[in-house]
Amino acid sequence: MLIFKPPIEDTKYLIDEFLDTSELSNIGVFKNMTPDLTDAIFEEAGKISESLLFPLNRSGDEHGCTLDSGNVTTADGFKEAYQEITQAGWGNLTCHEQYGGQGLPHYIANAVDEMMVSGNMSFSIYFGLTIGAYNVIERFASDDIKEQYLPNMVSGKWSGTMCLTEPHCGTDLGLIRSKASPQDDGSYNINGSKIFISAGEHDLTENILHLVLARTPDAPKGIKGISLFLVPKINVSKNGELGKHNNVTCSGIEHKMGIKASSTCAMEFDNSNGVLVGELNKGMKAMFIMMNSARIHVGIQGLAVAHTSYCAAVDYAKQRLQGRALTGAKNPGKPADSLIVHPDVRRMLMTMKAYTEGARALSTWLSFKLDVSHHSPDLIKKQQADQLVSLLTPVFKSFLTDMGETVTSLGMQIYGGHGYIRENGMEQYLRDVRICQIYEGTNGIQALDLVGRKLPAHMGKSLRYFFHPLSTFLEQHADDEQLSVYINPLSKSFFRLQSATLFIAQRSLSNPDEAGAAASDYLKLFGFVAMGYMWAQMAEKSIYHKANMSDEFYDAKLKTGLFYMQRLLPQTGSLLSSIMSGCGNTMSLAETQF
Repeated sequence: MLIFKPPIEDTKYLIDEFLDTSELSNIGVFKNMTPDLTDAIFEEAGKISESLLFPLNRSGDEHGCTLDSGNVTTADGFKEAYQEITQAGWGNLTCHEQYGGQGLPHYIANAVDEMMVSGNMSFSIYFGLTIGAYNVIERFASDDIKEQYLPNMVSGKWSGTMCLTEPHCGTDLGLIRSKASPQDDGSYNINGSKIFISAGEHDLTENILHLVLARTPDAPKGIKGISLFLVPKINVSKNGELGKHNNVTCSGIEHKMGIKASSTCAMEFDNSNGVLVGELNKGMKAMFIMMNSARIHVGIQGLAVAHTSYCAAVDYAKQRLQGRALTGAKNPGKPADSLIVHPDVRRMLMTMKAYTEGARALSTWLSFKLDVSHHSPDLIKKQQADQLVSLLTPVFKSFLTDMGETVTSLGMQIYGGHGYIRENGMEQYLRDVRICQIYEGTNGIQALDLVGRKLPAHMGKSLRYFFHPLSTFLEQHADDEQLSVYINPLSKSFFRLQSATLFIAQRSLSNPDEAGAAASDYLKLFGFVAMGYMWAQMAEKSIYHKANMSDEFYDAKLKTGLFYMQRLLPQTGSLLSSIMSGCGNTMSLAETQF
């Protein structure tokens, strides 16, 4: 039987000791985020993820979703769990109080999100899409539309989706063919087909609100001619009452490698009534708000499933008897020692632990920067935080989901042959997390976004908001002997990141393929350094700790951080070598030679 424990202790440490929230501590809801309150939130979220969601994870994978005459039925227990969670308010933590939400900071809500995902990734997707749709409507829709739709979204009565992809186009949204025909009453008739729509149809809510990208008849070609429309499954009157079906139909559900309990739908819109959200032909601006929110959520998915795999792998390694320790029997009274005595098993477990705890720190830190970008009273700091979050979003999404695949693969490996057997559950984590590297923009697209859009943006100023604090931190602790084993490797890797940045900036001016060929390696290099920055800060906090946690906890942090610095961070050297080799070795073959 798989063992799962939500990361309550580590989350408390990150919020109470690691994170410096003083910048916002005297503002609105942030005043109330005392350790007593936040610890209680995490304790309860942990109970729900462990006792309610995790028991549905395996059965959901086994049974998946079913489609009958356009209606999707979710796996047994999902509807009841959804009702219990929404009634308790867990689905609207960051939503505004005026619509019935709780208005909590992102650094709290995203920590809860990790716990929910770690309990059941498929289940969490239904909530994630709704919050993303809520964010778009709240920011770009008219006040009338907000009042008409948002209260029921926040309560969980209605859910939301994002409808981008079409059968002939994925990333290249400029090829979209869906049409929006204006009507006399100001609404639009929407016609078109969309695929890969997560939570496009299900039985958890009484209505589903689709955010659909489409073109009006006279729209400019390409990406500049796309608008965003809100299209409900069931029409909604001005006073919020449900009316007739809106000719929105699920024509099929995908039979997937993983996340089988999440309905991934093909959707048909046949003269479906919709309303414009935001400005005409400015749909991508609005949709990017939802996509960026979703990309952070997907990065958290990579972290969450990695943690779940780690929990099971540790338990198995302690219980499974196999061979004797190289240095002599550790349990002479038993026929063999447990797996955890073997160095190579320790290597895998330490890799899993270092990645997941480093990723959790990065998630906590970046989530607070997101809060600063929304709430800081200092407009300059607010803008700087916004640019930092924008810069790091592709790094966060890609690096954490790559890490998720690595960690779940190691977890399966620790189980040996039993890990490959479906009944033991470990292979599900690998299947589930693999989608995270693909959806919401493949990791290759994230890398191109980083080098092609984020680095040049604002004349490269966005980099300063990561590079300068890191440089300052390294200078402040350069002579700290206790921290030197963390500072020195990070300093070397930071220099490599700076060198790679300069190389790409210079070489891509004459040949854009240089940036394209270096993009994925550069993003990984950036991710390793960002996580190293987190581990160095955790090492500092652990050496000069407040003694809120046990000595064993701080000792484990220091040892795990040292493993990251000495075993994982050195990969930045090979990544820099690959980048500096240029694009010739990648682009030299003619098409006929493949």
